[in-house]
Amino acid sequence: MAAAAQLGSLKEEVTCSICLEYFKDPVSIECGHNFCRSCITQSWEGRDENFPCPQCREISSGKNLRPNRLVGNMVEMLKQLHLPPVKPPEENLCEKHEEKLRLFCAEDQRMICWVCRESKEHKTHSASPIEEAAEEYKVKLQEWLLVLKEQEGYFLESKLKDEEQYKSLRNKLRTEKNKIESEFEKLRQLLKENEQTLHRRLEEMETKMTMIENANITKLSNQITSLKALMTEIEKKSEASAWELLKDVRSTLSRCNNVKIQSPEMVVKIYKVMVTLDPDTAHPRLLLSEGGRRVRRTDTAQPLPDTPKRFTSYPCVLGSEGFTSGRHYWEVQLLQEGGAWEVGVAAESVNRKRDITWSPEGGVWAVWGWKGQYKALTSPQTPLTPREKPLKLGVYLDYEGGRLSLYNADSMELLYSFPQAPFTQRLFPYFLLCGGAELRLV
Repeated sequence: MAAAAQLGSLKEEVTCSICLEYFKDPVSIECGHNFCRSCITQSWEGRDENFPCPQCREISSGKNLRPNRLVGNMVEMLKQLHLPPVKPPEENLCEKHEEKLRLFCAEDQRMICWVCRESKEHKTHSASPIEEAAEEYKVKLQEWLLVLKEQEGYFLESKLKDEEQYKSLRNKLRTEKNKIESEFEKLRQLLKENEQTLHRRLEEMETKMTMIENANITKLSNQITSLKALMTEIEKKSEASAWELLKDVRSTLSRCNNVKIQSPEMVVKIYKVMVTLDPDTAHPRLLLSEGGRRVRRTDTAQPLPDTPKRFTSYPCVLGSEGFTSGRHYWEVQLLQEGGAWEVGVAAESVNRKRDITWSPEGGVWAVWGWKGQYKALTSPQTPLTPREKPLKLGVYLDYEGGRLSLYNADSMELLYSFPQAPFTQRLFPYFLLCGGAELRLV
């Protein structure tokens, strides 16, 4: 059996990886791999430079084909033994070309053969060997595994807190119920009707509480079960072969992206983006720092061109990049006391030359602050009473979810979340400064 295995390995060494037959006029290229002269010539047909190896994809600088007489002699010796050439197993072959799947197309996220790589469908795409792609996606899946484990911990902690809270409430209700029974025992004849009424109310409260508890605990349990299943799938994929890992990696990553992150801390960790200010939108009385990460209100207007993008009625400025999809989070440091400010997002169509309607109907979703007073710019405006004075604001935009939320970034206390409504325009980070206000993007 050992001799047969060695003979099989020898036949593999003298088999061309392109035609899968014994070498005919074998030649070596710069990377050291061997091919039939006609096979490699046909593979490089039409190229004037950058000649890739069909086996390892290493680029050769020229068509340097060196005859390999040693391999040729080995082929002749094996032919005299009348042994058929060794062909690889029929698994993991390209359905279209029946070639070995050796490459992974990053754009289409699927495995391809070298013939696919040279086709019009994939020629302009970025492709890499399956082993390299597997390592890259293994890292991505491991990163998602860490996030999901943290999410599982959040749900388990929430479940425990809810169970303790409901247990405490249930004990209080039972204590109250016993107290009422004791008191009414003395006055049963006079207060029997009232006793029954209070009993009904307490039972209704307990029933409602139990229903809410069951619903919440069931929801959390289902979410934990779903997360465990997804984590188990990722762990199995991480330990599987490269071919199995990449076979449906798009579906796995899509389900990871569909996990609704609950913890504000994880929102910051996953969705934080770099925001810079657009000088072409800045009001002449706003002075931007170099790099567009800081802005303050000045008393003197700068001589700036009055373009359609620039605010001229109010001291406003927008972020350089707008959003039409996805989830995004950024933070704003409040640097100066005494001045008024507004922080949030604005639609691309927001009025820049005349009066602005500060509400979602006017294309502005923002929170206003001045001398310890805070309001959400709704219609009518909503007064806010944060537990702590916010010195750094966190802005979280969920475009597909139609929601904008603002936080005290230091404590992650939710200041205000605008009612869910579909967004239809490109949204930009929005800032307004009055008096001595000064902001810095963190």
